[in-house]
Amino acid sequence: MDEQNVADGGLGELERGTRQRAQLRTRLSDIAWTALCVVLALWAVWSAVGVVRGSSAWAYSLVAWVLLAAALTLRVAAVRRRGPV
Repeated sequence: MDEQNVADGGLGELERGTRQRAQLRTRLSDIAWTALCVVLALWAVWSAVGVVRGSSAWAYSLVAWVLLAAALTLRVAAVRRRGPV
């Protein structure tokens, strides 16, 4: 294993069954959840601003906020279930 790669905070070897491989899956999951929550938050804020400006798209705003709340609730539940890494 390349000591320089591990010292720089890299994942090291990504072969099956290694701890680094499990960390990679966790990191990718975190990135995906973060991206989903950011997109939903932007949509919710954008649609809420549209409603304030007089747009008749209040249903889109409601759906955006409900989906954001559901995604954040599922994310918190997943982190609690996974426990400390």
